[in-house]
Amino acid sequence: MADQLPLNPVRSAAAAAGASRKRAAYYSAAGPGPGPDRHSRYQLEDESAHLDEMPLMMSEEGFENDESDYHTLPRARITHRKRGIEWFVCGGWKFLCTSCCDWLINICQRKKELKARTVWLGCPEKCEEKHPRNSIKNQKYNVFTFLPGVLYEQFKFFLNLYFLIVSCSQFIPALKIGYLYTYWAPLGFVLAVTIMREAVDEFRRFQRDKEVNSQLYSKLTVRGKVQVKSSDIQVGDLIIVEKNQRIPSDMVFLRTSEKAGSCFIRTDQLDGETDWKLKVAVSCTQRLPSLGDLFSINAYVYAQKPQLDIHSFEGTFTREDSDPPVHESLGIENTLWASTVVASGTVIGVVIYTGKETRSVMNTSNPKNKVGLLDLELNQLTKALFLALVALSVVMVTIQGFVGPWYRNLFRFLLLFSYIIPISLRVNLDMGKAAYGWMIMKDGNIPGTVVRTSTIPEELGRLAYLLTDKTGTLTQNEMIFKRLHLGTVSYGTDTMDEIQSHIINSYSQVHSQASGNNTSLIPPRKTQSSTPKVRKSVTSRVHEAVKAIALCHNVTPVYESRAGSGGDSECTEADRDFGDESRTYQASSPDEVALVQWTQSAGLTLVSRDLTSMQLRTPGGQLLTYCVLQTFPFTSESKRMGIIVKDESTAEITFYLKGADAVMAPIVQYNDWLEEECGNMAREGLRTLVVARKCLTEEQYQDFESRYNQAKLSLHDRALKVAAVVESLEREMELLGLTGVEDQLQADVRPTLEMLRNAGIKIWMLTGDKLETATCIAKSSHLVSRTQGLHVFSPVASRGEAHLELNALRRRQDSALVISGDSLEVCLRYYELELLELVRQCPAVVCCRCSPTQKARVVRLLQQHTGRRTCAVGDGGNDVSMIQAADCGIGIEGKEGKQASLAADFSITQFKHIGRLLMVHGRNSYKRSAALGQFVLHRGLIISTMQAVFSSVFYFASVPLYQGFLMVGYATIYTMFPVFSLVLDQDVQPEMAMLYPELYKDLTKGRALSFKTFLTWVLISVYQGGVLMFGALLLFEAEFVHVVLISFTALVLTELLMVALAVRTWHWLMALAELLSLGCYVASLALLNEYFDVAFITTGAFLWKVSAVTVVSCLPLYVLKYLKRKLSPPSYSKLSS
Repeated sequence: MADQLPLNPVRSAAAAAGASRKRAAYYSAAGPGPGPDRHSRYQLEDESAHLDEMPLMMSEEGFENDESDYHTLPRARITHRKRGIEWFVCGGWKFLCTSCCDWLINICQRKKELKARTVWLGCPEKCEEKHPRNSIKNQKYNVFTFLPGVLYEQFKFFLNLYFLIVSCSQFIPALKIGYLYTYWAPLGFVLAVTIMREAVDEFRRFQRDKEVNSQLYSKLTVRGKVQVKSSDIQVGDLIIVEKNQRIPSDMVFLRTSEKAGSCFIRTDQLDGETDWKLKVAVSCTQRLPSLGDLFSINAYVYAQKPQLDIHSFEGTFTREDSDPPVHESLGIENTLWASTVVASGTVIGVVIYTGKETRSVMNTSNPKNKVGLLDLELNQLTKALFLALVALSVVMVTIQGFVGPWYRNLFRFLLLFSYIIPISLRVNLDMGKAAYGWMIMKDGNIPGTVVRTSTIPEELGRLAYLLTDKTGTLTQNEMIFKRLHLGTVSYGTDTMDEIQSHIINSYSQVHSQASGNNTSLIPPRKTQSSTPKVRKSVTSRVHEAVKAIALCHNVTPVYESRAGSGGDSECTEADRDFGDESRTYQASSPDEVALVQWTQSAGLTLVSRDLTSMQLRTPGGQLLTYCVLQTFPFTSESKRMGIIVKDESTAEITFYLKGADAVMAPIVQYNDWLEEECGNMAREGLRTLVVARKCLTEEQYQDFESRYNQAKLSLHDRALKVAAVVESLEREMELLGLTGVEDQLQADVRPTLEMLRNAGIKIWMLTGDKLETATCIAKSSHLVSRTQGLHVFSPVASRGEAHLELNALRRRQDSALVISGDSLEVCLRYYELELLELVRQCPAVVCCRCSPTQKARVVRLLQQHTGRRTCAVGDGGNDVSMIQAADCGIGIEGKEGKQASLAADFSITQFKHIGRLLMVHGRNSYKRSAALGQFVLHRGLIISTMQAVFSSVFYFASVPLYQGFLMVGYATIYTMFPVFSLVLDQDVQPEMAMLYPELYKDLTKGRALSFKTFLTWVLISVYQGGVLMFGALLLFEAEFVHVVLISFTALVLTELLMVALAVRTWHWLMALAELLSLGCYVASLALLNEYFDVAFITTGAFLWKVSAVTVVSCLPLYVLKYLKRKLSPPSYSKLSS
């Protein structure tokens, strides 16, 4: 099929000919052999090459390396292999080093191979292998690795390493330039703050881990129940878990206090779904008379090796002491995964996986230390400055003529100019980040926001991709029934009372007929097929549709136990309180709960349900009992759910079916309205379900049951045979109606997504939910705009299928993509680069049925292939891996607990707060840090320029211009406050930034801090440093002290004026900082008689000389700024004006 497509080959004719020549040469070199075999093999390779020539591979190299003939027979390569010294010199040494390092790493980090296991009930000592401890560990370090680890994280950056080397050099007398404290005090302060912050975070993590690991559970032993800590639980232990208690490890469900032999668990912290899941106990152990009998039987569980997939499990339960031995197959419904919570009854399970081997831990990635892009950019700039510093020092020594101990002079020059890279850069940036975090948390427009990672607030202003969860993040996960359509009549929220009256009327008629003649309802049903069709009344059609919705589901009503009752497992049916207040509905899908709650409001109430029967209560209070004969659960393949029930009062057998319109349309009888109405509801953002039924005779059902049971027992192609038998029933079904359910979106989701899209941020939705649900929410939330198409990526399982689908995607321009986790996995295996290249062009992407690890992998792939900054938003435990993998993780405190919120860098209470967090705080943090970083660099560059001029004038002497306190004061009390006050600056008002999100696009280009802006600041620094130094040298009077006084005073005034020039919006604290710094300098002049001539300060000559030098250094820059504002104003200035 693939080779019939008109596809254009990527390879040129020459390249193809070359490849074929290479194959031919190989086959001729392979020596004599059976011709036909060789020919057939060549044919096979030629067939697989069809895929290679399809227009997906961007480069030929990718497929060349993948050709099987190069892997299977290496003889053709042997002749080209280099030997001995030639091989070692031509890269062999690098290969050896790499191999040795890899071998050492593998030895140190060798992972134990995961294997399947046999677990004997209650006998941990029988385990053949040692299994990991059942303890949770989220700490990054231990007592021994804390200090080395933190110091490594600090000094792996060039900036910090440079400061350390410079500070250490001051212990060498020949290299000493100034006082030790001028170097070690700032570095010590930075390290102390960092170590303290890490220690506090680490201690909090330790406390959280200790709390979870110390939780007590009841362990069943031969001597009875004993209390055991969660961390002491072993594989093979029998653990009792009470209602509302967390399951401590992965277990197989053996027994429950519920008489039905099943229980509900909450899995929100594992898969992000808030709906309860029904779990079934192993029938062999559930039938045992008492708990103690678990030790009287000789039984074991065979479990597959630990895996990532939380939705599947394969195992067997075997009891050896019965005759014959009992074998039960175990599936996902018999498991209780760690981190889930028991929602009903008490459960007993046997532990099969612990600690690192549990599903929840395997699906959690290790948190990484996040470093902001701005920090990386500044790190690059400091490297450039370091090269300039070395070059300048070499030039100085060269002009000196390499006289005397020139290497010592070189090092002294390196230290003299070391202020080119000021240590105060780290101090100012870290303090600025803390200030931004405080401003975010104090913003009244986004209450409840918490900054948990204070090192990356600038990342909020650089985002290109936003990856969001669906359930609980975009939606409230609250389903509301909105529409019922019966073909000729449609009911909305405002006409639901009409349905209620129809139900009351229909059941009052049925009740009156039944009281007159109990069997009068049966004959019409039997003759119905032979008589001509009579148009049904609206009442009967409404009644049948509502009854179908009330019966066709997997919902179970759960009742709260009465105060004072002995326990819900001991309550008899007569004692049970059927009051509406104490009843809650539980199901694996919130859609089903919404439908059953709606039938209750319409008058038909589900009051009880077990594995074999269910009861409905009519508006008149009469109980209708139905026997559940068969249930066909919803699967992602079938996209429909069916049930066969038998009415106990009339013995009628009915097959009800509901599902997606795409699969139901061919199943139901011909109609002319279904497709149109489904489209109308989808445009309103409603999730649609088509409901149908088929009445069966006793003979028809018996025939079906025998074929169905036979199919279930088959060993080969069981799933296909079972599906074929069920499909034999799904023909010409009577269409009853169409339902529309709305999943309520979070407040202001649509305008927030619109704002983010206008800001140039691409939004991807990664969800574990079904494809239909994800598609519906993508439309209703306007993640996919009305003008965009929607391309649903067909399920693929092989390379060929993936190839065809990717080509289909390429032909769809400007279409949002919907792809499932399984198809994504296949495409990434064969066509990672091509897939990423195509999806980058999509305006929006929806990934459904994604596991937690897949979400994290998608984030990492985007980072690797695009190089852009990513943000992940989620609210459940299943989003933690994605949040930790992203450059910026945002957690929402929601119904699914605080796990995502605690793991995130920023925690918010509502999705709509993301808009302000990015547009306002992200913008301000990035712009302010960029200005602050460059200004601190300017402050170091200007003084280094002055030092260079000074040394040049005085015969290239390696003597410092300013000594002792002058250097410390310059970087602290004289200029620190005004420079740091730039963290209060803003170029655009918050309201304007929210109104015009397009302004955000400029931030992602990184223009606020680039090599261009950096070079501008370098030129300014060189100009000002030269003017200040030459001006002071021209104007000084006889004494060298006057040079120092004039130049230093002009330098401080220049810095204060430059801050005023850089400010875009004045804040009263900025003005105060300027005045305070000026006041401190003027006051200190009288005290610094060690450095200055105090008598000269009071003369008029001092004032005019300082003023002249300052004006020459600053006035041209003010003129240039004014001209630039007039001739080429930035985009935001037009809005501000």
